[in-house]
Amino acid sequence: MHRGRLYAAVAVNGFRRYATYRVATAAGVFTNSVFGLILAYTYTALWHERPHLGGYDLTQALTYVWLGQAMLSVMAAMGGGFENELIARIRNGDIAIDLYRPVDLQTWWLASDAGRAVFQLLGRGVVPMAFGALVFHLSLPTDPMRWLAFLLAVGLGVLVSFAVRYLVAMSAFWLMDGAGVAQIAGLAGLFFSGMVLPLNVFPGALGELARVLPWSALLQTPADVFLGERTGTALLRTYLFEGAWVVALLALGRLLQSTATRRVVVQGG
Repeated sequence: MHRGRLYAAVAVNGFRRYATYRVATAAGVFTNSVFGLILAYTYTALWHERPHLGGYDLTQALTYVWLGQAMLSVMAAMGGGFENELIARIRNGDIAIDLYRPVDLQTWWLASDAGRAVFQLLGRGVVPMAFGALVFHLSLPTDPMRWLAFLLAVGLGVLVSFAVRYLVAMSAFWLMDGAGVAQIAGLAGLFFSGMVLPLNVFPGALGELARVLPWSALLQTPADVFLGERTGTALLRTYLFEGAWVVALLALGRLLQSTATRRVVVQGG
């Protein structure tokens, strides 16, 4: 089978794998909706005290809340995706079998994670966003091109998320248990993606740092595209920012994979 078709099949399998967990998906939609309500009313109180906080009006802030609930599982901001399975395979030695297969390890897991992300977007992203739009007045784009621009930003964000989590998984070659690294990365992803509060709200140097870290591509960047805060040249810079992190992080993951492969061969698998 041609490599392209193989990875496409892996992506489809990743989609179908998550589609089988219908009860878990329904529970996730319910949880996202409940947390969305809690955050929405919290944001409402906060924005009544500080109108235009972070450059957003209340409608934009509420839209940001529901975007966050829609994107949480798509971006796997808190982890819990393929990296746990890959860490387990590294720990029990099954990774040696994977490395001898005539496929690229990084691309294989990327294809699988892409399938997962597409399902989560459709299965756990659309419904909470629609629910939020029914309950609150949200700032939804009327221009189809902005929707396309948003989906491109989301796609790049998914690649950034994968690349970060792949680095987390690769750390297990040296630590033998990547649980600690995964927990740290999950907390960083939750905080620095803007899932708690928009990064525009963060003060001074902390805000500047948060906005240039890769995790900002998981929510803050796509949200600003969705809200029309980044258009024209600013939109192009946004894509370049996300793309640069994708290239850098995937390259680092490739380097660690290559180093780990030599380590496995030297130790005899």
